[in-house]
Amino acid sequence: MRRLFLIFLASTFLSFTIVESSLADVLVPCKDSKSFEKRGKISVKKLEGRLKKYDADSPAYLAIKQRIERTELRFAKYKNSGLLCGTDGLPHLIVDGRSNHVGEFIIPGVCFLYIAGWIGWVGRLYLQYASKADKPTEKEIIIDVKAALQFMSSGFLWPVVAWNEFSSGKLVADEDSVTVSPR
Repeated sequence: MRRLFLIFLASTFLSFTIVESSLADVLVPCKDSKSFEKRGKISVKKLEGRLKKYDADSPAYLAIKQRIERTELRFAKYKNSGLLCGTDGLPHLIVDGRSNHVGEFIIPGVCFLYIAGWIGWVGRLYLQYASKADKPTEKEIIIDVKAALQFMSSGFLWPVVAWNEFSSGKLVADEDSVTVSPR
Protein backbone atom coordinates (compact mmCIF):
# COMPACT_ATOMS: atom_id res chain seq x y z
CA MET A 1 0.00 0.00 0.00
CA ARG A 2 2.84 2.37 0.83
CA ARG A 3 4.48 1.56 -2.47
CA LEU A 4 1.30 2.49 -4.38
CA PHE A 5 1.05 5.77 -2.48
CA LEU A 6 4.68 6.65 -3.21
CA ILE A 7 4.25 5.79 -6.90
CA PHE A 8 1.14 8.01 -7.03
CA LEU A 9 2.99 10.83 -5.28
CA ALA A 10 5.98 10.60 -7.64
CA SER A 11 3.79 10.50 -10.75
CA THR A 12 1.87 13.55 -9.52
CA PHE A 13 5.02 15.58 -9.10
CA LEU A 14 6.44 14.40 -12.41
CA SER A 15 3.29 15.51 -14.21
CA PHE A 16 4.10 19.11 -13.28
CA THR A 17 7.20 19.11 -15.44
CA ILE A 18 7.45 21.96 -17.89
CA VAL A 19 5.78 21.03 -21.16
CA GLU A 20 5.20 23.47 -23.98
CA SER A 21 1.53 23.64 -24.73
CA SER A 22 0.42 23.88 -28.35
CA LEU A 23 -2.71 25.64 -27.14
CA ALA A 24 -0.61 28.45 -25.68
CA ASP A 25 0.55 29.32 -29.21
CA VAL A 26 -3.05 30.20 -30.18
CA LEU A 27 -3.63 32.35 -27.10
CA VAL A 28 -2.67 36.02 -26.91
CA PRO A 29 -2.52 38.37 -23.91
CA CYS A 30 -6.01 39.68 -23.14
CA LYS A 31 -4.77 43.27 -23.43
CA ASP A 32 -3.95 42.60 -27.10
CA SER A 33 -7.05 40.56 -27.94
CA LYS A 34 -9.62 42.34 -30.10
CA SER A 35 -12.28 39.73 -29.35
CA PHE A 36 -11.75 40.23 -25.60
CA GLU A 37 -12.15 43.99 -26.02
CA LYS A 38 -15.27 43.44 -28.10
CA ARG A 39 -16.74 41.08 -25.51
CA GLY A 40 -16.19 43.70 -22.79
CA LYS A 41 -17.86 46.45 -24.83
CA ILE A 42 -20.84 44.20 -25.63
CA SER A 43 -21.30 43.31 -21.95
CA VAL A 44 -21.29 46.96 -20.91
CA LYS A 45 -23.55 47.96 -23.81
CA LYS A 46 -26.16 45.35 -22.81
CA LEU A 47 -26.19 46.65 -19.28
CA GLU A 48 -26.46 50.25 -20.47
CA GLY A 49 -29.45 49.23 -22.60
CA ARG A 50 -31.17 47.87 -19.49
CA LEU A 51 -30.22 51.05 -17.64
CA LYS A 52 -32.39 53.18 -19.96
CA LYS A 53 -35.54 51.39 -18.76
CA TYR A 54 -35.32 52.80 -15.21
CA ASP A 55 -35.44 56.22 -13.55
CA ALA A 56 -32.07 57.65 -12.52
CA ASP A 57 -32.79 57.44 -8.78
CA SER A 58 -34.49 54.04 -8.66
CA PRO A 59 -32.85 51.10 -6.86
CA ALA A 60 -32.79 49.04 -10.07
CA TYR A 61 -30.96 51.86 -11.90
CA LEU A 62 -28.36 52.10 -9.13
CA ALA A 63 -27.90 48.30 -9.05
CA ILE A 64 -27.33 48.14 -12.81
CA LYS A 65 -24.94 51.10 -12.57
CA GLN A 66 -22.92 49.20 -9.96
CA ARG A 67 -22.94 46.12 -12.15
CA ILE A 68 -21.57 48.15 -15.06
CA GLU A 69 -18.74 49.39 -12.83
CA ARG A 70 -17.97 45.85 -11.64
CA THR A 71 -17.99 44.57 -15.22
CA GLU A 72 -15.60 47.28 -16.37
CA LEU A 73 -13.37 46.60 -13.37
CA ARG A 74 -13.39 42.83 -14.06
CA PHE A 75 -12.36 43.31 -17.68
CA ALA A 76 -9.64 45.77 -16.62
CA LYS A 77 -8.28 43.25 -14.11
CA TYR A 78 -8.21 40.50 -16.73
CA LYS A 79 -6.47 42.87 -19.09
CA ASN A 80 -3.76 43.83 -16.59
CA SER A 81 -3.27 40.42 -14.99
CA GLY A 82 -1.36 38.86 -17.87
CA LEU A 83 -3.98 36.22 -18.60
CA LEU A 84 -4.13 34.81 -22.10
CA CYS A 85 -7.29 35.01 -24.20
CA GLY A 86 -8.40 32.76 -27.02
CA THR A 87 -10.14 33.63 -30.26
CA ASP A 88 -13.45 33.50 -28.36
CA GLY A 89 -12.39 36.50 -26.27
CA LEU A 90 -12.41 34.59 -23.02
CA PRO A 91 -9.44 34.29 -20.64
CA HIS A 92 -7.89 30.82 -20.50
CA LEU A 93 -5.87 29.26 -17.71
CA ILE A 94 -2.56 27.61 -18.52
CA VAL A 95 -1.90 24.56 -16.36
CA ASP A 96 1.21 23.10 -17.94
CA GLY A 97 3.50 23.86 -15.01
CA ARG A 98 5.26 26.95 -16.29
CA SER A 99 6.27 29.22 -13.44
CA ASN A 100 4.82 32.37 -15.01
CA HIS A 101 1.33 30.82 -14.87
CA VAL A 102 1.60 29.34 -11.35
CA GLY A 103 -0.98 31.76 -9.93
CA GLU A 104 -3.65 30.69 -12.39
CA PHE A 105 -4.15 27.12 -11.26
CA ILE A 106 -1.39 25.56 -9.17
CA ILE A 107 -1.59 27.90 -6.16
CA PRO A 108 -5.42 27.88 -6.00
CA GLY A 109 -5.37 24.11 -6.59
CA VAL A 110 -2.95 23.48 -3.74
CA CYS A 111 -5.01 25.77 -1.48
CA PHE A 112 -8.16 23.83 -2.38
CA LEU A 113 -6.49 20.49 -1.67
CA TYR A 114 -5.16 21.77 1.67
CA ILE A 115 -8.59 23.04 2.78
CA ALA A 116 -10.39 19.90 1.56
CA GLY A 117 -7.82 17.76 3.35
CA TRP A 118 -8.23 19.81 6.52
CA ILE A 119 -11.99 19.29 6.43
CA GLY A 120 -11.58 15.57 5.85
CA TRP A 121 -8.93 15.20 8.54
CA VAL A 122 -10.99 17.06 11.15
CA GLY A 123 -14.05 15.00 10.21
CA ARG A 124 -12.02 11.82 10.59
CA LEU A 125 -10.79 12.90 14.03
CA TYR A 126 -14.32 13.77 15.13
CA LEU A 127 -15.69 10.42 13.94
CA GLN A 128 -12.94 8.61 15.83
CA TYR A 129 -13.82 10.63 18.93
CA ALA A 130 -17.55 9.93 18.46
CA SER A 131 -17.00 6.18 18.03
CA LYS A 132 -15.48 6.01 21.54
CA ALA A 133 -18.43 7.79 23.18
CA ASP A 134 -21.21 6.06 25.12
CA LYS A 135 -23.70 6.72 22.31
CA PRO A 136 -21.63 7.08 19.12
CA THR A 137 -24.61 7.45 16.78
CA GLU A 138 -25.96 10.29 18.89
CA LYS A 139 -22.56 12.06 18.77
CA GLU A 140 -22.67 11.88 14.98
CA ILE A 141 -26.20 13.27 14.75
CA ILE A 142 -25.91 15.91 17.48
CA ILE A 143 -22.44 17.35 17.08
CA ASP A 144 -20.42 18.09 20.19
CA VAL A 145 -19.46 21.65 19.24
CA LYS A 146 -16.75 22.02 21.87
CA ALA A 147 -14.95 18.87 20.71
CA ALA A 148 -15.46 19.75 17.04
CA LEU A 149 -13.91 23.19 17.56
CA GLN A 150 -10.92 21.62 19.30
CA PHE A 151 -10.39 19.27 16.37
CA MET A 152 -10.83 22.13 13.90
CA SER A 153 -8.21 24.27 15.62
CA SER A 154 -5.71 21.41 15.77
CA GLY A 155 -6.33 20.26 12.20
CA PHE A 156 -4.23 22.90 10.43
CA LEU A 157 -1.13 20.72 10.62
CA TRP A 158 -2.97 17.80 9.06
CA PRO A 159 -0.38 17.10 6.30
CA VAL A 160 2.39 16.58 8.87
CA VAL A 161 0.23 14.48 11.19
CA ALA A 162 -1.13 12.46 8.26
CA TRP A 163 2.37 11.75 6.98
CA ASN A 164 3.52 10.67 10.46
CA GLU A 165 0.53 8.35 10.78
CA PHE A 166 1.09 6.98 7.28
CA SER A 167 4.78 6.29 7.83
CA SER A 168 4.08 4.63 11.19
CA GLY A 169 1.33 2.46 9.67
CA LYS A 170 -1.53 3.87 11.77
CA LEU A 171 -3.29 5.68 8.91
CA VAL A 172 -4.06 2.67 6.71
CA ALA A 173 -5.97 -0.31 8.07
CA ASP A 174 -4.65 -3.83 7.57
CA GLU A 175 -6.17 -5.74 4.68
CA ASP A 176 -7.51 -8.35 7.13
CA SER A 177 -9.67 -5.76 8.92
CA VAL A 178 -11.29 -4.40 5.76
CA THR A 179 -14.53 -6.13 4.84
CA VAL A 180 -15.06 -7.02 1.22
CA SER A 181 -18.44 -7.90 -0.16
CA PRO A 182 -18.53 -11.36 -1.73
CA ARG A 183 -19.32 -11.46 -5.44
